[in-house]
Amino acid sequence: MANPLLFRPASGNLPQATARNGERAPAYAFTPRHRLAQLVMTGCTNDTFYVSAQAQLDSVLALANDQDDRFLAQLAIYGRERGMMKDTPALLTAILAARGSALLPTVFARTIDNGRMLRNVVQILRSGITGRRSLGTRPKKLIQRWLQNASEDRLLQASAGNAPSLADIVKMVHPRPQAQWQEAFFGWLLGRPVDRALLPEKTRALLAFREGGAVDSVPDVPFLLLTGSPLASRQWAQLAQRMSWQTLRMNLNTLARHGVFEERAMVEAIAKRLADRHQVRRSRVWPYQLLAAWSNLHGSVPRQIGDALQQAMEYALENLPHFSGNVVVCPDVSGSMHSPVTGWRKGASSTIRCIDVAGLVAAAVLRRNPQARVLPFECEVVNVALDPTQPVMRNAQKLAAVGGGGTNCSAPLRQLLDERARVDLVIMVSDNESWIDRSRNGATATMACWAVLKKRNPQARLVCIDLLPYATTQVGDRLDILNVGGFSDDVFTAIDNFVNDRYGGDHWLQEIESVTL
Repeated sequence: MANPLLFRPASGNLPQATARNGERAPAYAFTPRHRLAQLVMTGCTNDTFYVSAQAQLDSVLALANDQDDRFLAQLAIYGRERGMMKDTPALLTAILAARGSALLPTVFARTIDNGRMLRNVVQILRSGITGRRSLGTRPKKLIQRWLQNASEDRLLQASAGNAPSLADIVKMVHPRPQAQWQEAFFGWLLGRPVDRALLPEKTRALLAFREGGAVDSVPDVPFLLLTGSPLASRQWAQLAQRMSWQTLRMNLNTLARHGVFEERAMVEAIAKRLADRHQVRRSRVWPYQLLAAWSNLHGSVPRQIGDALQQAMEYALENLPHFSGNVVVCPDVSGSMHSPVTGWRKGASSTIRCIDVAGLVAAAVLRRNPQARVLPFECEVVNVALDPTQPVMRNAQKLAAVGGGGTNCSAPLRQLLDERARVDLVIMVSDNESWIDRSRNGATATMACWAVLKKRNPQARLVCIDLLPYATTQVGDRLDILNVGGFSDDVFTAIDNFVNDRYGGDHWLQEIESVTL
């Protein structure tokens, strides 16, 4: 057929582009609520390919200012519990605190669920960006309650970190101890003289270890509290057995450097833990975190450990839904997708890039839907042969190794049109910064191609997964189009709800607004 980008009706029913993306090409602007949700679910505290961290923060504050407390509360909880985000849920919690919202206690209890989140929200409140530098009476009481209700294990874990440290927070809020051990613990934390006999057991063991009183074993305390002391291989082996699942995943190369894998029994024990279905599900690990661990394994790590991580990936994705009909997945492999998925920040940038996550999504869908087609694209579609029987990580790695050109989101749709393909579901994973196919006016090329494809396949649906916190898309939301942001596996839940008609016209926002407070 003739090129649908050139020979389309001058007006028709296609919506006119309403914005310009980072490449100054036509795009569709998200609604304020959708844009805020996009920012919360994809970051906002680091620089990205097109937008700085400061610009993203300014956008969150401006957009949140126009939203009611209920939506901010739902979005904060959704971002933490479903998106597994850290900084942005803490930021929304701080905004609600600055407002004096009656919903703050509910949100605080569900978003501030560990020591890192406690430090995050205190840091944000004290920075003054939400309108005040003091904590305020209600936030202070909530923090006091968190400290008073925390177990020794939780307090020890929270004590590993700075800016602010747990000691700083205790000085700010002056929690009233609920037991003698708490009084002694807070005193020790603040550097005051305390009766060691009143300290809880693990804290006493930590002090003895630091003073050289325990040479054959290490105390059962968080890993980070021990790394400042020289440890023998046998002690590293003990640590490996006690580490949480997530800590173990993150420190495999460290264990290898300290000789832990020289013992066959330790290799088997660690591999068994990594490939334990229950522990994988309970850890709430992101699939991309598993990909990062597997991709960065040092050559000294036994192959059995890598195989265990691949099995863990299968478990992490086992709840991914099966989609019926003709499924096409289109991962963006263009140059801008080579930026870190969580943005750039000196000393804290993720080694996993957007292209890695896009490849992972495509490989995961292919694994659960062997009949699916995968059409990677940059300026045009890139031919990559994938085997659905291969492990997800292998196919993801293969996809991430291609590409690097400009972004052309309409390219895979145009190929489907040229093939007169039958399509039921198209999933596009991109940063949506399409510019190769820019038009001077009217609808975007992606929207124009989708309109023709939809006419040929009336039941077809399009899902656009955006991995970065930008403000535009190449296709606006409609009953047959879903725009969703984020890189946790909850994105697949949103897709499943969409294709099974559990949404109305607002799609993803309905998922967020369904959060019970």
